[in-house]
Amino acid sequence: MVASLSIAELYTIFLQHPSIITDTRKLKQGDIFFALKGGNFNGNIFALQALQLGAAYAVIDEQPSEDNANLILVDNVLATLQQLAKHHREQFNIPFIGITGSNGKTTTKELINAVLSTAFKTYTTQGNLNNHIGVPLTLLSIKNDAQIGVIEMGANHQKEIEQYCKWAQPTHAVITNCGKAHLEGFGGIEGVRKAKGELYDFVRAHNGVAFAYNEYEYFHEMSSGIREVVWYGINEGTVCGNVLSSEPFLEITLTKGFSFNTIKTNLVGAYNLPNVLCAITIGKYFKVDDEKIKTAIESYFPSNSRSQLIKVGSNKIILDAYNANPTSMKAAIENFAGFPSKNKILILGGMMELGAESIHEHADLISLINKYKWSNVLLVGGDFKNVHHNFLYVKSSDEAAAWLKQQHFQHAYFLMKGSRSIQLEKALTAFEISPE
Repeated sequence: MVASLSIAELYTIFLQHPSIITDTRKLKQGDIFFALKGGNFNGNIFALQALQLGAAYAVIDEQPSEDNANLILVDNVLATLQQLAKHHREQFNIPFIGITGSNGKTTTKELINAVLSTAFKTYTTQGNLNNHIGVPLTLLSIKNDAQIGVIEMGANHQKEIEQYCKWAQPTHAVITNCGKAHLEGFGGIEGVRKAKGELYDFVRAHNGVAFAYNEYEYFHEMSSGIREVVWYGINEGTVCGNVLSSEPFLEITLTKGFSFNTIKTNLVGAYNLPNVLCAITIGKYFKVDDEKIKTAIESYFPSNSRSQLIKVGSNKIILDAYNANPTSMKAAIENFAGFPSKNKILILGGMMELGAESIHEHADLISLINKYKWSNVLLVGGDFKNVHHNFLYVKSSDEAAAWLKQQHFQHAYFLMKGSRSIQLEKALTAFEISPE
């Protein structure tokens, strides 16, 4: 016999087995296995195996080869996962902070979580599980003891954030910025603002709160009509601060709204100033003690190839290989150009999902690179091959690693930054570092 249940009935089972898994390789005793499928995989074929491995139930959307009372047949496994997540979210009457943006959303999310966790039982998105599967899984990981939820939302096309908001129902909103990312899917910078603004649209319609960086003028228009907007920035806002130093790590000076004058972070790049100010502001808003906020931020170390500073012998490497778009590339290059080192080496990977703007944006980046003096510049993959420049170009990160190994650099400072698909972290093998 194969069961067919409503969302309410499935939720009753979930309360008894509150652990969802979509990969049998990670399955634990008592999990509920959701048999997701896509272009290159079909979880339905692993459903019976999941039960044999100890899953309490398996949710499927194809008729199984044999009857089993612990198989739950639904019309669409993914849609069921999303509906179940929405139902679970509706059981909570606590703040849910939704975070999106073109750059810095994961770092901002991690900083906010670090700050809030000092005073509240906080649940947040793990890693970058911020898509149509990750958001529901994050929501379903939230336990009954939760006091605050922090949900990251990624997007590369219109109406995506709108859909995530229906599940997550954020009471508070953070848009880190609206830059030149995923231009192909969004249809230009105005499309980016419209798509990211779907988060503001939700809190506006539901009497929520937004946190916004005062220096980005477009936020003033985008946030119009929201019941409460809490501003932070350089010159105006609830919390104000500026860059004191950014080599190698960002140190900021606080000028308003905070009892400590400085915070020393482990983040590379002056462009992280808004992210830190946002975390401080949200901490203050939820009445976290200033000393706890300072300690949480100063104790946070970035990971997963996001602005990591790696020291190898006499060399220093800024590895920022998780993502890249014209806005973040420009900020990283300009920040690196300001470092006092005389032996600076740029290793840049191509930028993806820029559509018709790709050639133009890569050419603009070449113009920016040419404004500064570098010891070496290596361009890797993407549309760097299709624009004119006088720099060394290789097709892949493996070729970049081979080139680096031949150079025997000493006392050099590297910036490695590129889109995720370039996998620029592979170039670290030249320094006998295994990419994570």
